[in-house]
Amino acid sequence: MADKRVNRKVKLPSHKTKIVCTIGPTSRSESSLEDLIRNGMNVARLNFSFGGLEEHREDIQLIKKVAAKLDHIVTILIDLPGSKIRVGKLESEPLLLKKNAKVTLAPRNVPATDAIIPVNYNQLAQSVSKGKMVYLSDGFIQLKVEDVIHDEIRCKVVVGGLLYSSKGVNLPGAPLFLESVTKRDLEFVDFGLKEGVDTFGVSFIQNANDILKVREFAQKKGKTIHAVAKIERKDAVKNFEEILTVSDAIMIARGDLGLEIPLEDVPTVQKKLIRRANLNGCPVITATQMLESMKENTRPTRAEVADVANAILDGTDAVMLSEETAIGKYPVETVKMMRKIAVATEHKRDMDNLSCDLQNYLKRMVSEDHRSITDIISLNVVEAAEALQARYILTPTASGNTARRVSRFKPKSWILAFSRYEDTSKFLNFSSGVYPFLMKNKSKSWHDPILRLIREAGLVKKDDKVILTQRRFAEQPGSTDSFGIITIDSET
Repeated sequence: MADKRVNRKVKLPSHKTKIVCTIGPTSRSESSLEDLIRNGMNVARLNFSFGGLEEHREDIQLIKKVAAKLDHIVTILIDLPGSKIRVGKLESEPLLLKKNAKVTLAPRNVPATDAIIPVNYNQLAQSVSKGKMVYLSDGFIQLKVEDVIHDEIRCKVVVGGLLYSSKGVNLPGAPLFLESVTKRDLEFVDFGLKEGVDTFGVSFIQNANDILKVREFAQKKGKTIHAVAKIERKDAVKNFEEILTVSDAIMIARGDLGLEIPLEDVPTVQKKLIRRANLNGCPVITATQMLESMKENTRPTRAEVADVANAILDGTDAVMLSEETAIGKYPVETVKMMRKIAVATEHKRDMDNLSCDLQNYLKRMVSEDHRSITDIISLNVVEAAEALQARYILTPTASGNTARRVSRFKPKSWILAFSRYEDTSKFLNFSSGVYPFLMKNKSKSWHDPILRLIREAGLVKKDDKVILTQRRFAEQPGSTDSFGIITIDSET
């Protein structure tokens, strides 16, 4: 939100956990986008595995138009396809695969029938062997390899179901002869940059070099991007620490991850990755099938509600909706439900100290490691806010770093972040409890402009206490080294 709104009242959202919505056929109209934004969408995700560039261009322009109309900061996330193996174009869909039926996977562009399924991976025969399993459509369809003849894979259907074009193909434990970042991915990055989008989800990464490849491509174009590392391969879990150091945010993409590692290990891996991302002050998104049943129903299952709530209690910054808002029947109702779960969980977390374990872990690790001055300041700010019951933590920022490092402690106080940079303001939409303001202020001091804004916006009243982070002694921009405690009075 830009500071031109200081003469209008600002109402903060009811939820602090950020909501990422995938935009698709059932949500790409102007009215639908308005409803999604009004009901809690912070980030609009565009899945470039589907649709053409002209369609995506129209979506980008419309999202920007609606966000400007509602005067909301809405971040656009372009999710790159990566090197995912997919089913080719089916002649008629859905294709019903019956249990015990015989099918052939052919790595070439052949007409699909009930017995031949094209796959967009030319080295399929080198990756699989007799007796191995092949999973289709997020593992809901399972095939067993009976024979490999030249480049054709003869299979028996173990678990059948309805198959659609472009659905994923997973080969658990098989060697893959694929580049994580493809030429097509880089073409999509170039397209996004030209359309004014700087945030990209990098899919199926294996190590830090995959993120660096995308960054270096953008740098050659004279651009700086925000890279969201999608953790969905076994190697990405193994190399998580190095990936974390080069990424702006992490997405735990549990769909493919649940086919790469034992399904029963996904919950504990999720908790571990969230905790490590929190410690580094790196926003983390939990994704895939969070409210899956709401594609067809107006209410989720109890297990889905518990899944969302537990992710929030684990420390996730954002929760993501995929098919629920892209092709589901009830996209707006799904966002409303996600918001309601977040509100209830955050309230209980704050009232019953359910986040004590996470907060104590982070406080202990930050104190012991002495990672940086900003780390220590962020810890002291949170402790001061708790002791004083401060209404807000105010963070002027160029990079967003201070706001993110305060956010990881999930304080009860809202974190109001003020930046002169639009890209910083938009990327803060991934951080829990951070409400970004885009400022036009050019003065060296942030004190007076910020206090004037929050007073005129109706965010504070007399005797409220707020904490303002500052850079007083360091010369380097982005180096927060102190904070002040301010009591609001009628003359402030």
